[in-house]
Amino acid sequence: MRSFMTAFGVFWGIFMLIIMSGAGRALENGIMDGIRSFASNSAFFWTERTSVPYEGFQRGRRWLYDNKDIEYIRRNIKEVEYLSPRLFGPNSYSGSNTIRGERTGAFNIFGDYPDYFKIDPWTPLEGRLLNEIDIQHNRKVCVIGERVREVMFNKEEKAIGQYLKVNGVYFQVVGVVQPETQINIGGGQKEETIIIPFSTMQQAYNFGDKIHFFSVTSEKGTPVSVLEEKLKKLLKERHQIAPDDKMAVASFNIEVEWTKFSNLFLGIQVLTWIVGIGTLFAGVIGVSNIMLVIIKERTQEIGIQRAIGATPAKIITHIVAESVFLTTLAGYLGLSLGVGLLQLVNMVLESGNPDEMFFRRPEVSFNMAVAALAVLVISGIFAGLIPAKRAISIKPIDAIRDEGI
Repeated sequence: MRSFMTAFGVFWGIFMLIIMSGAGRALENGIMDGIRSFASNSAFFWTERTSVPYEGFQRGRRWLYDNKDIEYIRRNIKEVEYLSPRLFGPNSYSGSNTIRGERTGAFNIFGDYPDYFKIDPWTPLEGRLLNEIDIQHNRKVCVIGERVREVMFNKEEKAIGQYLKVNGVYFQVVGVVQPETQINIGGGQKEETIIIPFSTMQQAYNFGDKIHFFSVTSEKGTPVSVLEEKLKKLLKERHQIAPDDKMAVASFNIEVEWTKFSNLFLGIQVLTWIVGIGTLFAGVIGVSNIMLVIIKERTQEIGIQRAIGATPAKIITHIVAESVFLTTLAGYLGLSLGVGLLQLVNMVLESGNPDEMFFRRPEVSFNMAVAALAVLVISGIFAGLIPAKRAISIKPIDAIRDEGI
């Protein structure tokens, strides 16, 4: 019973290490899968009120980008790989904005360039994505998310070629698309999105030459942070904004956010190991203590072994082997049960809709399992060394007398 209760401490330590590691990996998979396909060398820019008076303009001035900014950026910043302006229309929280026959729906409306799909990838399930001809000819076409298709069309009905009345204007559906990431610049669910050509949206909804938002990626070899600073400086000069105004040009840098997430999950893994090994260490101390008790009970036996010629190395090897066996057996059971429980949780998660979860594929890598087993063996050796040294420190004659022989 003493051995069982002591081994349970080792079992629980390795079990918790596996469970916490698997849970941390599941959280990492859920979040990183949602942004993995997103261009990590991308940054996004929008406007805010000015915070510094400059060249006759008062503080608090409202302003927007315009079409001339597109060519101005391309001409003056060579590090830009992809540049895509965006317009924001009504969103899914503003009430019904889409009509088809007797069906109505509330969706997120965006005006984009084709290059946006190279920054934020979407996969066509039916039809195609927007292209340059749509932009050049101001075509009244759109691509829609899966949820839009589900709400506005019957299940057996073909959406391609049909028309949707979006905010009072008819657009022909040319594609049904699925997002590859869960980052949605503009808010709302990405599956509830209608994307129309940028130039068409400007013309159809009287936006003039205004632009709400810019998405850019940097060329290979150029950190997007460098491009971010250059673009901010350029836009401030063009729109007469003070160079020291920190608020007027707002931005969001995926490279920085990616680094934050990577550091966060590295910290979670380190914390998991610290807590798991701490719990395991407590169990190992218990194993060492129980081995001391066992040696005390076997004092006569050890004395007889020494008296008939057993070397100290033989005694140490025997005790350490028993300690390693106890810790390894308990640890292996904890490892097996932990991996089995993670697999069961994974099966339950996969039975739902994994694309909408931030907790995916709880798993333990092979390297992690090998490292855990190595820790167990080393712990078992250390747990047996102290009792073994205690055993060989007893003189054979004293050990035999201890039992009254």
